[in-house]
Amino acid sequence: MINLKEKKHTQTINLLARTPSSPLYKHQTLARQSIDRKPHTSTYSKSAMDGGGGGKKHFVLVHGLCHGAWCWYKVATALRAAGHRVTALDLAASGAHPARLDEVRSFEDYSRPLLDAVAAAAPGGERLILVGHSHGGLSLALAMERFPRKVAAAVFAAAAMPCVGKHMGVTTEEFMRRTASKGLLMDCQTVAINSRNSNNGVAIVMGPRFMEEKYYQESPAEDLTLAKLLVRPGNQFLEDPVMKDEELLTAGNYGSVRKVYVVAKADGSSTEEMQRWMVAMSPGTEVEEIAGADHAVMSSRPRELCDVLLRIANKYD
Repeated sequence: MINLKEKKHTQTINLLARTPSSPLYKHQTLARQSIDRKPHTSTYSKSAMDGGGGGKKHFVLVHGLCHGAWCWYKVATALRAAGHRVTALDLAASGAHPARLDEVRSFEDYSRPLLDAVAAAAPGGERLILVGHSHGGLSLALAMERFPRKVAAAVFAAAAMPCVGKHMGVTTEEFMRRTASKGLLMDCQTVAINSRNSNNGVAIVMGPRFMEEKYYQESPAEDLTLAKLLVRPGNQFLEDPVMKDEELLTAGNYGSVRKVYVVAKADGSSTEEMQRWMVAMSPGTEVEEIAGADHAVMSSRPRELCDVLLRIANKYD
């Protein structure tokens, strides 16, 4: 049962952020230093860092299951150095968000930080580029359905991408069907969430072997270490009514937003085959490929992902 020591975990994250010897402190310090660099000193391509003359855009970065805003530190730094606005969000009970998992009563509550951020975008003015990773793609879909005119484009980076005419949970169901028979989840565990809300279901706890061999296998060792320190149990909300509503995503709203799918070609978790299955379910989706990218594409191939995002920023207003 998860009463999950979530408050203790949040305190640990905050302590890590203030402790000079901790990986999180070092990464935050590096990020702050990188933001102050001139573009030509960056390891990213000059054309990408110059932004291509497309003007400043506002990127909203959404993490996947068990992760937090911290996982975007490389990409967020590069986008800011290129002159763009970046909002990296912690969804409810994720990252440094103060809520405990058993306090998040629905998928909408879980996605509330994103929904509020998109709702706050200036009406008739600023349009956002939403970027979702992994399970975060489902939160993106909900925001796109609610606020289609506030989104210039939505980027699904090795992410769950639902389609019009089917319930959102179909992507998770298909993923579980494909992985269960192959044992791809390895040492991940599911545990019951101790809550009065019967819809809360079970949480997934990522196993260290799974993270090392299927999720971060192409990423720097430092990023794997950071992830092992900071991941929290996550809820897929499989029994939530939002996940089962086949009429939730409409062609006029969700279907009208430009979609770009970034295929991580070395993904050991959500395989390339699974990613292309989702693309095929949504005709008209633009596809970008990143060779050598594991599931944590923002960690394993941050430069290539940033280049893709900057091209999208220049293309869509």
